[in-house]
Amino acid sequence: MTQIVVLPNAELCPDGAVLEAAPGETICDVLLANEIDIEHACEKSCACTTCHVIVREGFNSLEAADELEEDMLDKAWGLEPQSRLSCQAVVAETPLVVEIPRYTVNMVSEGNSK
Repeated sequence: MTQIVVLPNAELCPDGAVLEAAPGETICDVLLANEIDIEHACEKSCACTTCHVIVREGFNSLEAADELEEDMLDKAWGLEPQSRLSCQAVVAETPLVVEIPRYTVNMVSEGNSK
């Protein structure tokens, strides 16, 4: 099992959390399985940015983002070099430290869908 440390997020995880993940699981699935209700408006299909996270430690252990994920990340609030969509970031064997940004951009709920 791989350890994921989730940094405190006022709304989703006020005290932070230490989670265990099986290699091969996505960060999003691990968060949801541990009652950290990260938004995932596109149902984890890499079609939005609501599950955006910043991988503070262990980023290089993740497979590189593909072009579609990179294109979606360009639309994320608070984008950083270590940003990933948690629905696409597959856990390996290296422990991770993950930050859930304070804000998210949900094009559907904000009435911007076309």
